[in-house]
Amino acid sequence: MRKETKKKVRILGAVLFFLYLLALTYFLFFAEGYGRSVEGRMYAYNLQPFREIKRFWVHREMLGTFAVFCNLAGNVIGFIPFGMILPVIWPKTGKVLRILLLSFEFSLCVETIQLVWKVGSFDVDDLILNTLGGVIGYMLFWICNKIRRKIYG
Repeated sequence: MRKETKKKVRILGAVLFFLYLLALTYFLFFAEGYGRSVEGRMYAYNLQPFREIKRFWVHREMLGTFAVFCNLAGNVIGFIPFGMILPVIWPKTGKVLRILLLSFEFSLCVETIQLVWKVGSFDVDDLILNTLGGVIGYMLFWICNKIRRKIYG
């Protein structure tokens, strides 16, 4: 890829990443429709891996499709752009292990802020699902990059 094109792609990627972070911030901290109200909240947390994932799956009929989708798939889907866009704007992250660690660290920061601000809850299952989403995003980036290189050289 030519230098000019790389620069334009990185700028576009940076703009998209910024917009993604804005949207993520809204949904994770301010969207009242997703239980993000701070009134009357107490500290809520889950430190047992797969506990909430199992609970949502076992009680999926009682909780409803929307709640299950938002919790399970939403946590994965919400971090796919993280893994896809970050290697475009910051080439040093172009390894799956780095994306895995960065996704985990970013998710840990989000979960900790949710705990401290009593918005949502600190959930180890969210860390797992968010990290998985970041890795899936990176794999999609990697596949697209391979295809691009095969087609354009």
